Amino acid sequence: MSFNGKYRLPTVGMRNLKTALAAALCALAYYFLDRSPAFACIGAIFGMGADMEDSRRNGGNRLFGTVIGGLLGMALFRIYLLVHPNGGYSLLLVPLVFVGTVLLIVLCQIFWVGGVQPGGVVLCILLFNTPVESYISYAVNRIVDTAVGVLVALLINALIPRDHLPQWLFFWRKFSTQEVEKTVPEE
Repeated sequence: MSFNGKYRLPTVGMRNLKTALAAALCALAYYFLDRSPAFACIGAIFGMGADMEDSRRNGGNRLFGTVIGGLLGMALFRIYLLVHPNGGYSLLLVPLVFVGTVLLIVLCQIFWVGGVQPGGVVLCILLFNTPVESYISYAVNRIVDTAVGVLVALLINALIPRDHLPQWLFFWRKFSTQEVEKTVPEE
């Protein structure tokens, strides 16, 4: 980027701040729960949109995709364990991921079209990268954590809607000015 006036640096806008706030709130809550906040933070970041409609769509894509992919992945991995009780990688996973992807797309077409990509991520992680002893807990935790993150993003977007931006900025300026005045030592 050039700084000679031809190009402008991006600014930090309200969506940026709301996204960061949603992720930070998830991280804070999970700190006190002594759990990894990774998937809740990802859900919050994916769930934030420019407005409430955009947030519902983005968050819905992430949440419904994760639910569909998680449930489907658990079912297919259970079938896999009937043949390979110790897990591991075998050629049976190839047709299972094929069938799973077809089913995922069909289910997402029925329930939530935008869920294919996040659902595919969960499906593949469950089939190829999750230990036998934890595939159910992984899927359930992933679904719950994603739901928490998406709900936090929706809550933040509902509490700080785009059309209320001038009121929030006025409040913030007033609050920050009062705080500065309180911290300035009197002579």
